[in-house]
Amino acid sequence: MSYIGNSPTNIAFQTDTFSGTGSTTAFTMSVAPANTTSVLVAVTGVLQDPSTYSVSGTTLTFSAAPPSGTSNISVRYLGIPASGVTTTAYRTVTNFTATAGQTSFSTPSYTVGYIDVFRNGVYLPTTDYTATTGTTVVLNNAATVGDTITTSSFFVSSVLNAIPATASSVSTSYLVDGAVTQAKLGTGVAGTGPAFSAYADATTQTLVTATYTKILFQTEEFDTNSNFASSRFTPTVAGYYQVNAQLLFPALAGLTCLVAVYKNGSDFKEGTRTAVAASSSGGVFVSALISMNGSTDYLEIYGQQASGSNQNLTGTNNAFLNYFQAFLVRGA
Repeated sequence: MSYIGNSPTNIAFQTDTFSGTGSTTAFTMSVAPANTTSVLVAVTGVLQDPSTYSVSGTTLTFSAAPPSGTSNISVRYLGIPASGVTTTAYRTVTNFTATAGQTSFSTPSYTVGYIDVFRNGVYLPTTDYTATTGTTVVLNNAATVGDTITTSSFFVSSVLNAIPATASSVSTSYLVDGAVTQAKLGTGVAGTGPAFSAYADATTQTLVTATYTKILFQTEEFDTNSNFASSRFTPTVAGYYQVNAQLLFPALAGLTCLVAVYKNGSDFKEGTRTAVAASSSGGVFVSALISMNGSTDYLEIYGQQASGSNQNLTGTNNAFLNYFQAFLVRGA
């Protein structure tokens, strides 16, 4: 047979079978149906009226024990409730059988203004009853014995705070400060990662000739993540860091100077090499992009001069003459 579109898919309804004993009335089903009308129950091939059994969770209970027989009880599920899903009832219907002269009826909790009342199936206008407490309905005219009073209440929900599916729907005013951390950003996103800048103060630093010496940067200009201490930068966010440093050496004929970035105590990236003249001081600079693991990796700046004797760093304003800086370019 031909079909427009995809062919229909046929799936058999899930079915349980039980063997009656002539005395057993309760049987455990494999799933919990929504109610008695969600299953078709047959005993010895005869379909049973839902009034002859009840369902509570996975327990099927007959009002009278089915007869003995092997697999003579069949329970066919017309639908299986979704598991692990919280459902909300949007309408609650309650039936009462009135006593003579009864006017007040205790109902399940309802929202005032969202309940309908019926008397023997006839809708009552709101002028015929009072429903202001959220738990009771009071008729203006007393019911007759045996009257069926039905209440139908409705769940009230609001979508005033729903976020529309449009660009720029969420602004920073709805975000908790500090909630979006570097760890929660996508791979390769820098965000507001660590950054610092420090410089050497007026303290004299002596460099032994032909020997790399660790340079001290005593004054911090800024340190956004408290990762700089004792002239060492130990970033706590894994990623790729841009590193810059500069040193200034005194005017001295024959002086050759060099600056290098040390990673974890070893020479890692070297900068410019300058031969200083007798008439002017000489500056050296290093710039490098370095991968850091965000835990144990650290960086330091070392300088070297080859004049044949010990020499001091130069500069009256070290804030822009002898400095060390680094910042996160992108996350790991």
